[in-house]
Amino acid sequence: MTATQRLRLPESDPTFGGNKVFDHFQYSPAVTAGGLVFIAGQVGIRSDGSIPKRAEEQIELAFKRLGAILTHQELGFEDLVELVSYHVRIDEQLTAFREIKERFINRDFPTWTILGVASLARPDLLGEIKAVAAAK
Repeated sequence: MTATQRLRLPESDPTFGGNKVFDHFQYSPAVTAGGLVFIAGQVGIRSDGSIPKRAEEQIELAFKRLGAILTHQELGFEDLVELVSYHVRIDEQLTAFREIKERFINRDFPTWTILGVASLARPDLLGEIKAVAAAK
């Protein structure tokens, strides 16, 4: 039986600024179990907690945060098996999301589910990305 492992980020992590948000809301950025890495939803927040106004900037940051977690797990975007994206204004965001996604994921495509939602955890957030990767 494979043990469950929870990712704890270095406190000096430049992308997240440590574990403060994960500790406050009591969740892990990623959990490995059964040969898969389940990655918590990533949003477009800077390490200082500020949120860009433009959807494109938020999407870019969310992908960078996802990439940072993959790197901490010694994985890359090619190891993703599932991607779920949540969009507050899907009709305004989907084209930009696809263009930015293609910069990060351009081969070995995961499955992808696209969902329109009324809101996210903070009022200024416009999108979120949740993912599952195959562990090595």
